Amino acid sequence: MNNNQVVVIGAGPAGLTAAYHLVKNGIKPIVLEQSDKVGGISRTEKYKGYHFDIGGHRFFTKVPEVQDLWYEVLEDDFIKTPRMSRIYYQGKFFQYPLSAFDTLGKLGISESFLIIWSYLQAKREPLPVEENLEQWVTNRFGERLYKTFFKTYTEKVWGIPCNQIQAEWAAQRIKGLSVKTALLNAFIGKNDTKTLIKEFDYPRLGPGMMWERFAEKIEAAGGEVHMNTKVLGMERQNWRINQIIAERDDNLIQFEADNFISSMPLNKLIQKMNPALPTEIVEAANGLRYRDFLIVSLIIDAPDLFPDNWIYIHSPEVRVGRIQNFKNWSPAMVPDANKTCLGMEYFANIGDYLWSKTDEELIELATKELETLGLAKGAVVEDGVVIRQPKAYPVYDRDYRQHLQVIQNYLQKFENLQTTGRNGMHRYNNQDHSMLTALLAAKNLLGEQHDLWGVNTERSYHEDFTKEEWKEFPSEDDNDLTTVASNKQ
Repeated sequence: MNNNQVVVIGAGPAGLTAAYHLVKNGIKPIVLEQSDKVGGISRTEKYKGYHFDIGGHRFFTKVPEVQDLWYEVLEDDFIKTPRMSRIYYQGKFFQYPLSAFDTLGKLGISESFLIIWSYLQAKREPLPVEENLEQWVTNRFGERLYKTFFKTYTEKVWGIPCNQIQAEWAAQRIKGLSVKTALLNAFIGKNDTKTLIKEFDYPRLGPGMMWERFAEKIEAAGGEVHMNTKVLGMERQNWRINQIIAERDDNLIQFEADNFISSMPLNKLIQKMNPALPTEIVEAANGLRYRDFLIVSLIIDAPDLFPDNWIYIHSPEVRVGRIQNFKNWSPAMVPDANKTCLGMEYFANIGDYLWSKTDEELIELATKELETLGLAKGAVVEDGVVIRQPKAYPVYDRDYRQHLQVIQNYLQKFENLQTTGRNGMHRYNNQDHSMLTALLAAKNLLGEQHDLWGVNTERSYHEDFTKEEWKEFPSEDDNDLTTVASNKQ
């Protein structure tokens, strides 16, 4: 039996951030991670000397305390990576942000006119309600631009129609895009993109390098990070968690603690409670949905295929949703300068057509689709590897908010349990926001009072406001990151 002050479930960005802040303040937590790698979906996978992300993770934030942590932990192993991405649609690559010459030349005058006309119609007669993503985007972009640059890709990612995705997802993830500015940029030649970032920080050997360093520092300060340790149950008495039952190497281990921080998926957390929680809580947890993800990394005998960090594939004739070019994130991720490593990203559900394919079939599919897109003409795919990621993205379907509110109201009654991070709060957020909620959770254990569920995610997402704007709001010195993160522009 291990007696500890704090047990942290999950060694992703959220769990490691909480544990790191605690060890800096004299508390030695135990971190439990069921996989063999730290970082969660932000980890770096390795194959024959090649490094690749599970989705591509930029280190860019508007939260000063999170950025300070990155530099403090990784020190000199950050590089500056130029940002470049494009959209692939109807066999053509469109610059992003849209430019007048590029867009007009590829869409054509008539299609460009129809997009502008559709946009003006939406402004004159907007849809009366905005309950789903389709309505939200149509009101701001017009129906034609929505169908051109949003519908196919979004439905490819989520696997459900856009009219079944909640409008709040669009408001959260797309708000940083100015429709008016985009159209002016594309069709009138106006260029007002100075606030979009041109480069971002990136660990030299991928994002996993950051989280490996976090784990090293936690252990060096007396904390513990247990890998391959699966949580089987959480024993509770009324509104307190007493201990965790975990399994490692077929052995059962018990962890007692005064406090617990969890970043595991909410539905799993609810299912592991003993005694079982009320039926309505379990049903709400079972109603939360996730989108799974797999990446096929192809090693290609070519030194330079295209300049993008990543490309969004809007074309419906292929299943791939996005393509990463890891060499353009960091040259050090590819061991041979004469080779290229591309990450062909597919969005799936466990057990569906894509997920059920063998690795060999997926590598064959990715190779064929790469040829269809014309991205590796004359080059030879020499090798490939498949990585599957369950529960990569919390789904914002029609019922998720109701289910989440039921769970949130119930969990907040626990005296010594906090949930953080993307899956721990069922929020489709970036790694910096996952870190922010974890940082606040750790601060709560040190005597501060922060409402993790009240942290508004919007300000930390968008590239279209500058760091100087943070000066208008309470700083980290006020010990109130919740206020900083929830102020509106």
